[in-house]
Amino acid sequence: MSQTVTDRRRVAELLGREPAGEFEVVVRDDTGDPVVIRNVPLLDDGTPMPTLYWLVGRQQTLEVSRLESRGGVRQAEMEVDPEAVIAAHERYDAERDLAIDPSHEGPRPSGGVGGTRKGVKCLHAHYAWFLAGGDDPVGRWVHEQLTRADADQ
Repeated sequence: MSQTVTDRRRVAELLGREPAGEFEVVVRDDTGDPVVIRNVPLLDDGTPMPTLYWLVGRQQTLEVSRLESRGGVRQAEMEVDPEAVIAAHERYDAERDLAIDPSHEGPRPSGGVGGTRKGVKCLHAHYAWFLAGGDDPVGRWVHEQLTRADADQ
């Protein structure tokens, strides 16, 4: 993974802390600011990192947080086909596993989006993967909710 010093500095600012592992910016906004990063599956100290895609864009994070605060996780679980969610978790897990050296013998990250294998844990993680091009039905649902909210304003 490659990152510039400028990206690392900006992502640290957006996170409010230094990133604990390598990453690359995979989605940027119209100004070039990072929106989504793709993390390595093992942090610098070897700790497994289950969240491959991380939403860092200020505006996007705020909008998804508002959606979550209005019961978005529960609503998504009721409205998105549970079998499609399980399949998305499996795809995410498989993509992350491909980024781990086959000779790695230590702890490995597990679970799907947000580190879970079923249901919805974190709309931010689902939306990040969707924005990065992932086939995530929950991320698509989040996008539809945010687009609808923008149209209502």
